[in-house]
Amino acid sequence: MKPTTPIYQRVADDLRARIADGTLPPGGKLPTEAELRETYGTSSRSTVRQGLALLINEGLIVARRPQGYFVREMRPKVYRPQQDFRRKPPEVDIYTHLIASEDGRKPSQEIEVSIVQPSTVVKKRLGLTDNQFVATRRRTRFLDREAYDLNDSYVPLSLVQNSDWMIPGDVPRGTNTVLAELGKEIMGALDEIYIRMPTPEEVRRLQLGPGTPVAEHIATTYTADDDPVQVTINIVPGDRNVIVYERIKNPEDFEARPRYPWGTEK
Repeated sequence: MKPTTPIYQRVADDLRARIADGTLPPGGKLPTEAELRETYGTSSRSTVRQGLALLINEGLIVARRPQGYFVREMRPKVYRPQQDFRRKPPEVDIYTHLIASEDGRKPSQEIEVSIVQPSTVVKKRLGLTDNQFVATRRRTRFLDREAYDLNDSYVPLSLVQNSDWMIPGDVPRGTNTVLAELGKEIMGALDEIYIRMPTPEEVRRLQLGPGTPVAEHIATTYTADDDPVQVTINIVPGDRNVIVYERIKNPEDFEARPRYPWGTEK
């Protein structure tokens, strides 16, 4: 005898299918809880809410009380890890320049600067000793006032102390230019991407909904002499971004040399 599918699962499955085929379009309002109870022949509000909670956890719908439940409108930002090496107009914030031209949405960011002890992740990649501190620029980036990603950079404090890198706000000429002026021009980068669930702090900074995974992009940048200069940890929510890489076939750019001494563990 075939087991009966629980009502809450049927509610979720049917609504998910309607969202997938466009019957319930982005921004569209779902049937009310009362309508769903009548449709599925149940008097239990908790049963219907359990089904709706599944779709909230999947990032498909949002609850806007007291209006009801709505299909989530997805407008993913194109996240390009290679954008640091793109040219930008002088005296223009690179994040604003790269995003503003894409689809008309308004970009902004909040920047905090502090001096901290490096985490194991940062210490390994910069080759620091236990008694060395790092300066960090913590950025929360927004589109139309919704947080879309985190971008936290770390450099040895001894390199940037008393420089414009430490300004707690936008540096129009770019912090990479500041590093070049300090004798550490960035010429290459090693990118690592890990897919995981967010930490509580990341949930708070990004205002993530339940069940939203993130991509952690760790970029370690180097000088022409292979000296590590900066580690940038980007946290990219899976429901708001699409990661895009551009690759160029040029054998001269692919000199074989070890650049991953710590293996697959962070």
